[in-house]
Amino acid sequence: MRYTTSTRSGKELPVTGKYWFNDITMKSVYLLIFLVLALSVKNGYCKIIDDRTVNNKDAILRIPFGQNNVIIYHLATGSYDVTFYGGVNIRQATAIAGMADTLGDVRPLQRSADMAYVRYTKTPVSSPLGHAVLYKILRKTSTGVLMEQDFTVFTSKDYFLVKARFSHVRGPVNYCSPLSAATIDLDWAGENYTLRCPFDNDMWARYETARLDTVHFVSSEVSTVFNADRAGLVIGSLEHKIWKSGIRLESTSAHSLRLTAFGGYTNATVTHDRRPHGVVRSADGSTCSPQMMVGYFGDWRTGMEAYAKNNRLTEPPFIQSWKGATPVGWNSWGVLQDKIDLPSAKGVVDFFADSCKLFRTKDRKLFIDLDSYWDRMIKNGLGGDVGELKSFVDYCKSRGFEPGIYWAPFTDWGKQGSRRVEGSDYTYQDCWTSINGKPLDVDGGRAMDPTHPATRRRIIKYIGFFKSMGFKMIKIDFLGHATLEADHYYDPQVKTGMEAFCSGMEFLDSLLDNKMLVYAAISPNLATARYVHMRRIACDAFKSISETAYALNSLTYGWWQSHLYDYMDADHVVFKGGASGENRARLASAVMTGTLITGDDYSKPGPWRTTARRLLQNQALLALVGLDGKSFMPYTINVGNGAGNIFEKRVGDKLYLGVFNYAAQPGRFNVLYSKLGVKSPSKVTMIMGGKETKCSLSSQALNMELPKQDAAIFCLEP
Repeated sequence: MRYTTSTRSGKELPVTGKYWFNDITMKSVYLLIFLVLALSVKNGYCKIIDDRTVNNKDAILRIPFGQNNVIIYHLATGSYDVTFYGGVNIRQATAIAGMADTLGDVRPLQRSADMAYVRYTKTPVSSPLGHAVLYKILRKTSTGVLMEQDFTVFTSKDYFLVKARFSHVRGPVNYCSPLSAATIDLDWAGENYTLRCPFDNDMWARYETARLDTVHFVSSEVSTVFNADRAGLVIGSLEHKIWKSGIRLESTSAHSLRLTAFGGYTNATVTHDRRPHGVVRSADGSTCSPQMMVGYFGDWRTGMEAYAKNNRLTEPPFIQSWKGATPVGWNSWGVLQDKIDLPSAKGVVDFFADSCKLFRTKDRKLFIDLDSYWDRMIKNGLGGDVGELKSFVDYCKSRGFEPGIYWAPFTDWGKQGSRRVEGSDYTYQDCWTSINGKPLDVDGGRAMDPTHPATRRRIIKYIGFFKSMGFKMIKIDFLGHATLEADHYYDPQVKTGMEAFCSGMEFLDSLLDNKMLVYAAISPNLATARYVHMRRIACDAFKSISETAYALNSLTYGWWQSHLYDYMDADHVVFKGGASGENRARLASAVMTGTLITGDDYSKPGPWRTTARRLLQNQALLALVGLDGKSFMPYTINVGNGAGNIFEKRVGDKLYLGVFNYAAQPGRFNVLYSKLGVKSPSKVTMIMGGKETKCSLSSQALNMELPKQDAAIFCLEP
C-alpha cells in the first residue's frame, strides 16, 4: 500500500507504509487523533453531528450569541427561531432559492423545509467583524440538491450573520433568501415602526417610515423595526457585488409582521430595472444568497451605524480613503448650470480668493468644481481646442484652489447610435445596455454596458484627459445606469447588474489612480461606497425650505451612511432667491450632513454675496464641519416620508443640536436631557440662528423657539 502526504509547498510526497508505519505507530496515531477530536468537541472548537443522531422531529440545535440571545434551529424541519433578550422573536424562518419575475413573484425551486438534515459543524473563525463561531448546517434532497446554511455568531454582539448556499439546483436561480417568510413578534408596548429605504438617490427618492400595522412594502438592502423608545431590530445585506437585495415586510398586527430578507430585488421604480434580476451561479454551479446581518439594538440608530460600519469591513473600500481635511467647495450646477463659461468660472474663483477668504477646509483648501456643460469651454472635442478649460485649471491653481470636473461614465446623452465612441472604433449603439433587444433609457440618459470595450476605452480617453489637464476632483454622476439588469453583458462572466457595476467602477478607479477627490452624485446608496470618497445624500436640492426638508429626509433615515463613506454631502447650497431663514436652513442641512458645497453664481454681484460672506465664513460652523465630517443623527423622526426636525452629534464632552422649522409659522421645540443621555448642561451656545430664535433651559429639557422656515445650531456643554 502507498500513502501520500503534503508538504508546506503543496507537493505530494510518496510514502511507503512498509518503511513509515508499523502497527504500533498506526495505533498511536489513531489514538492521538481521537484524543484531539475529543478535546476539540469538549472545548467547542469543532462539533460534527451526522444524520444518525437525529431520530425525531423535535431535535434542535441551540446557537447562543451576544447577551442572552439564541438561535434555535430545528434540524428535522429546516426552520429556525431567534429569541433576542430585548423582546424580539423571530419564528419559523426558512431558506429558499427560486426564480423571480418582473413583478417580484417567486417560483420556488428549493426550500430548506423540503430537504433532509445531514450534519452540522461548529468552528471558531476570524471574520472581518471580529472573532466569531461559524455554524454550518448541511441539508440534501433525494435528487442530490445540497444546501449549506451558515450562521456566524459573536459572544459580544447582539446580532448574527446568516447566508445559504444551494448546489445542484435544477434550473437557473435569480432569487435566494437565507431568512424567508419569518414571523416577527415584538414584546413592546406602544406603537412600532418600520423603515423603507430607496436603492439610490435618483429622481428625488425618499425614505419612508410607517406604523407597523400599515406596512406592506420592500425596503432596498436594509430595514429596521423600532419603537418609540428606540429599541430596534436591524436586518440588512452585507453583500453588494452580485445581488440587489430587498427586505420584504408585511404587517400582521401592530406588534407582528412577516419578513423576508432576500437577494434578487428588482423594481421599475426603485431600482429602475425593467427585467428580472440576473441569474446568480458561481463557477462550481452553486448559488449563494447575500449574507444578511440580523440584530437587536437598544437604540435602532446605533444599530444602523453598526450595519454601515460592518459593510465597510465586509466589503472594504476599493479606493484609498481620503487623506485630506473634510472637503468644502463650490459647484457650478447650483445656479450657473448650462450658462457656465470661462469668465464666470474665473469670477467665482476671484470671489472666494478676494472676498470670502475664510471659507476653506481645515488644511486651507477649496474645491472649485465645474459641473455639466464644462465642454462649452472646449472646441471640437477633447482633441480640439481646450485652451479655455486649461486656462480655468491654471487660474484656479494660481489662486490656491483645487479644480474639479464632472462626468457620467456609463451614460450616453446623445442617443445617436452611429456616433463613434471616443477613444474607440465602436459606435455608441454597440455598447448600449439592452433589454429585449432595445436600448434602455433612465432619467433621460441611455445606459452603457460597463463591461464593453467601447465604454472602457471612452473612460480611458476622458480620465486621461482630465488628469492631463490637472483636475484634482471629479464628480461622477448617473452611476445607477451601470447597475441595470440586461439581456446580456459584453463580459460573459457578468450576469447581474451589480456585477456589471462593480466591474465598471473598479476599472474607473484603477484609472483615477487615487489622484483625485472622487465625489458620487446619483448612485446606489450602499454599493457605491467602495469606489468613492464622498457622496451626495439627496439629489438636486438647492435653496427652498421644501428642498431642504427633502434633503433632510435622507439625512433623517440615511445619516448612518457617513460611516460607510468617508463623507456625505447635502448637495448644492444656494442662497439666491431664498429668505434669510431658508438660507440658514440650507446651510445647516449641509453642516448636519458633513461637508459643504455651495453653488451660487458669485461672479455676479447680488445679495447672495453678502449672505455668503456672513454665513460661509462662520468659523464655528467651519470648525464643526472640519471635526470629522460625520453626519448628525436624528433626535426626532417624522412618520411618513418627511424629515425630522432635530438632529444631534456628540463630539467629546460637547453635544451639538441642529433644529429646523419647516413650517410657515413660528415653531416651538424641546429636547429632553434624558433622551439625549446627558445631564442638564451648564452652558448653551447658539452657533447659528436668527435674531428671533430663543432658547431656554429647564430642569429636564432644552426649549427652543424658531421663526418660520428657519434653522439654528446649538452647542451644549456640561
